[in-house]
Amino acid sequence: MALSAVAPGAAHLRAGWRRTGLTLLSVYAALLLGLLWAALTVDFVDLAGRLAASSWLTVVTAVSIALGLAWFALIVHSFMVLRPSTLPRAGQAVAGAVAGVLAVVVVLPFGLVGQYAAVSQSTLEEVFSAPATPPPSPGSTGPAGTQDPWAGRDRVNILLLGGDADTHRVGVRTDSINVASIDVRTGSTVLLSLPRNLENVRFVPGSPMARRFPDGFRLPANPDGSREDLLFAVWEYSDAHPEIFGGRRGQGTRTLMETVGYTLGLKIDWYALVNMWGFARLIDAIGGVRLTVPQDVVFGKYNEGLVKAGTRRLRGADAMWFARSRTNSDDFSRMARQRCVLGALLTQADPATVLSRFNRVALATKELLRTDIPRPMLEHLVPLALKVKGAKVTSVQFVPPLINTGYPDWDRIRAVTAKAVRSSAAPRQRLTATASPTTSATTAVTPTTTPRPKPAATPAPTSRSDSGKADTTAPKSITEGCG
Repeated sequence: MALSAVAPGAAHLRAGWRRTGLTLLSVYAALLLGLLWAALTVDFVDLAGRLAASSWLTVVTAVSIALGLAWFALIVHSFMVLRPSTLPRAGQAVAGAVAGVLAVVVVLPFGLVGQYAAVSQSTLEEVFSAPATPPPSPGSTGPAGTQDPWAGRDRVNILLLGGDADTHRVGVRTDSINVASIDVRTGSTVLLSLPRNLENVRFVPGSPMARRFPDGFRLPANPDGSREDLLFAVWEYSDAHPEIFGGRRGQGTRTLMETVGYTLGLKIDWYALVNMWGFARLIDAIGGVRLTVPQDVVFGKYNEGLVKAGTRRLRGADAMWFARSRTNSDDFSRMARQRCVLGALLTQADPATVLSRFNRVALATKELLRTDIPRPMLEHLVPLALKVKGAKVTSVQFVPPLINTGYPDWDRIRAVTAKAVRSSAAPRQRLTATASPTTSATTAVTPTTTPRPKPAATPAPTSRSDSGKADTTAPKSITEGCG
């Protein structure tokens, strides 16, 4: 009977049910051979994408339930054909207990798979609820009806935002602003980080915000000296002033996407907004992240806590305070720490860890993410994400001395972005930044605007080979300097 749990038909052969036993063993052997063939021939990256599709998750759930019930019935029937009534009373009790335990045990793996599939479908349907639309065209798309999900694009650009919405605040302030530019063939990625305190932000020419602020995003300072006209406030300001958009509400998302894209010279395809404390819950869900804290990080307005220096596994709250603390810290060092947290998650959130904590990860994801990525695109984005995990990921942070956040050189920002994208697409080719980005399917040609007068000219990009000095424009590994 116990052997039947791993070799269906064994009990039936022992009991003299030869035809039934041989049939069960033959079917089981055929299934094993089919699984072996699939393991040797199936592209598991493509399979991962297909399993993100709603129809596939429904099939997986139904098949898991059916197989679990079938295996349960098999154990029960194996117990019955072996005629337990011929055993002594004590033997019957022991055999019955073993049969009951086996029947439950064989159901558990199928139940777990079915439950994972059902939870996945529920989570994905809740988070990715945007209508099915293709990514915006860069100007040259594939033919109508093409099977290319990227419509002829070489790269996709996703705006990754960290929001600090809270009960005592109105609207959403985007504390962390990054663009992931991903090569759809190789997964090579460059993470472009813009500082939250970027001043005099320019808007797409002809847009409602550009008409309101033709010389850049400028507002009077608050009585306490704080500013509400920096890059991080674009979303909130746009949402709070629908009159700028002819009375249309909820324009903050689209305005920020267009503004960041215009600043970098890229076409932003989609955005994903992460609630920062939901991010902490996700870190807790995977069991924390191992990080090197180079020096003690004090957090809180009144120094309520401390993340001590050293290399260890941090829980979600400590990892977030490490990334976000402003005490004795400026925005640029915060950006560097945030990059370290992202790099740690990218390298440490392996499939085994995620599967072992699947329900907690799924619950945290529901609380974590807001996005306009259409649900059908996940079938293509999941394989791309797996490529990213094994590909080269570099980063560029637009912080001093690369740029002056008070007097940004917009042409320089676009030139550095174009260089970083080209370097990511052709990692073996040594490139230096030029005065202006080249036109490609990835970069959008944008009219330049005259920046505010700068106190001093920004030096032109240089490479180590030209001047012997470090090239501040060169993209770096996302974990460089993180210990």
